[in-house]
Amino acid sequence: MGGREQHYVAEAFKTNWIAPLGPNVQGFEEDLEEYLGNNASVTALISGTAALHLALVLLGTGPGDEVICQSMTFSASANPIVYQGATPVFVDSEPYTWNLCPQALEEAIKDRLAKGKKPKAVIAVHLYGMPFMADEIRAVTTRYDIPLLEDAAEALGSRYKNQPCGTLGDMAVLSFNGNKLITTSGGGALVTPTSELKERAVFFASQARDPAPHYQHSQIGYNYRLSNVSAGIGRGQMEVLNKHIALRRDMHNFYADCFRDAQNIRLFSEPHAGLYSNHWLSCITTDSYPGREKLRLALEKENIESRPLWKPMHLQPIFKDMPYYGGKIAEKLSLTGLCLPSGSNLTDSDRHRIRETLMNWLMSCHFLPRHQTVF
Repeated sequence: MGGREQHYVAEAFKTNWIAPLGPNVQGFEEDLEEYLGNNASVTALISGTAALHLALVLLGTGPGDEVICQSMTFSASANPIVYQGATPVFVDSEPYTWNLCPQALEEAIKDRLAKGKKPKAVIAVHLYGMPFMADEIRAVTTRYDIPLLEDAAEALGSRYKNQPCGTLGDMAVLSFNGNKLITTSGGGALVTPTSELKERAVFFASQARDPAPHYQHSQIGYNYRLSNVSAGIGRGQMEVLNKHIALRRDMHNFYADCFRDAQNIRLFSEPHAGLYSNHWLSCITTDSYPGREKLRLALEKENIESRPLWKPMHLQPIFKDMPYYGGKIAEKLSLTGLCLPSGSNLTDSDRHRIRETLMNWLMSCHFLPRHQTVF
């Protein structure tokens, strides 16, 4: 928190707008549309997962369909495929942005077509806020006339060649969960290129009630709209979004300094100047799985939380029998990678404790030159 969240929430109570509609919902959507530009139309929803589910609904995804999904991601990117009775087809990452590999993607599409299955959509994720290879991915999806769904849940504020993430696909999803750049406690949004698609999204998100004086439903709907109270929090958060991005990027720079002379440690950074990451999470890769675990446990011993990178979807028990294309990039990343403390509210004292623990560990592992001082 830090903006005028309480002002907007108090206004919701004062005017008795509590339900999933009202001035804050409209205002929050307009704030996001202005921030994203590119004629984006935004529908505020209860979660990013709900947004991705609605995108698949709008595409007419159903039983018997297949949807290609980046394997290196959180399960919320893949679960909505199953909600619709469709089959996820997982694809490996490339080593530069850790996101969907264009070559493996095309291999998957060609093979599915050869098997008589044209994918209904491709879901590409901006992992940890790092933009995926949009030009290359878009070239593949355009070549085969397959919609591109952009999972920008972790990437609000990130840019690809100066274009905001959330406007690079045929539709996109955002998340405002409690751990994201901004939060509405829970919440998300669907970004569509036209107001007509937004109207359809609102229709399905509001129980798909037909325009009749009585309650009539010709299609299955969902209770997915964001409340006016939660949207009020979002409006206040939008006022500090750029500050939060700056703080996350400062944490990335902090780690760049910590690991400046470290051997066998690689900080996850933009591979070229055309990418701008919000650095939602600062991540590293180590030389091996044992090395990763030793660092994680060294941090844990000092009561500093860190987490391994996402376990790829094609290795998850629930998805182990689903089709998979590519090599072992995602698998290797999950074994050697670590997410470090990255919150916007970390203090100088927190950073000092993190640096001290990291430097002691690096010295003990001989990952720093002998002349390197610890502090």
